Amino acid sequence: MNRQRKVLAISVACLALTTTLANAQPARVDRAEHHEYTIENFKTESGVTLPKAVIVYGTYGHLNADRSNAVLLPSHYMANHHGYEWLIGPGLALDTAKLFLVATELFGNGNSSSPSNTPEPYHGPRFPVTTIRDNVDAVHRLLTDDLRITHLRAIIGFSMGAQQAFQWAVSYPTFADRIVATSGTAKTYGHGVVRLEGQIAALTADPAFKDGDYTEPPAKGMAAFAMVWAGWLYSQEWWRRDLWKAGAPPGTTLDQFIKAWPTRFLPTADANNIILQARTWERHDVGQTPGFNGDVEKALGSIKVPFLYMPSETDLYFPLTDAQYEKQFMKTVVFAPIHSIWGHPAGAAPNPEDKAFLNETIGRFLAGRTQR
Repeated sequence: MNRQRKVLAISVACLALTTTLANAQPARVDRAEHHEYTIENFKTESGVTLPKAVIVYGTYGHLNADRSNAVLLPSHYMANHHGYEWLIGPGLALDTAKLFLVATELFGNGNSSSPSNTPEPYHGPRFPVTTIRDNVDAVHRLLTDDLRITHLRAIIGFSMGAQQAFQWAVSYPTFADRIVATSGTAKTYGHGVVRLEGQIAALTADPAFKDGDYTEPPAKGMAAFAMVWAGWLYSQEWWRRDLWKAGAPPGTTLDQFIKAWPTRFLPTADANNIILQARTWERHDVGQTPGFNGDVEKALGSIKVPFLYMPSETDLYFPLTDAQYEKQFMKTVVFAPIHSIWGHPAGAAPNPEDKAFLNETIGRFLAGRTQR
């Protein structure tokens, strides 16, 4: 194999290992129907009003006559609406022969309203920082005004989708019968903010970034961001066991794998979009919901419906200890940690074992068969 072909093969392997962030699809899934919903004069928590706020979303299955079979799947970091297809299909937790699935895309992913696709005066770095509550508010309008859905069978979220699941539970405590959060917490604590700011600093140190008004992608900054991300994505045990070799061509060295990583990590993403969603992540705190005065414990205690909380035991983004702290204030929690060495991606089925555990546990919970 010549050097060019080998680098390409390693790059493809890197892409395979970031399926939870790059939305790779399993071999057999139901097809999603693509939709857009526009909100005129959408006021964000920052005080900025977007003349048009667009939400891109996908649907699977069919809404029944009384609109009672809907499940919401809010997207995670830089993901599109295909990010939950590990849960969807015959024999999995979400059977579209019975359920209608609505998979929404976060502001800032490049499809929904984002720095990259919004005209001036809010283009690029001038796009307002949107919060998780902004996203939940917008999707609530989508469901109630556009789809005329006033109640959900369930909300299921991974990572930033889990952040949204928590916010739904606090902002709209009876809107869904059941809620599931995998690899995500009710608040981004200080260490998570430091991590994200470190990644942003790596990106923006590239002179080509030009304070967000770049004329060409800040490639060096994006590569630096990707490498910092790699150091946090998987667990130390995952690296010690050389699990990165699973999808790499025979003979690939760790050095080759690391060098190829940035070329395939979020390959089409815009730098301002990446930063916007990181800042959305940073600001997440259900305690800041109106009525709770910054008290996350009180907000967690307000959750009314059964809540399946599934942290990854080796997550470096949302540590298990943070989840253990939060669960003690939740009266309706079913706590089911994911025993995996895959770190953060464990909450989105990166391997057959985690996929089986997630589907079985979530399926039982949705059917009401899980004991607290």
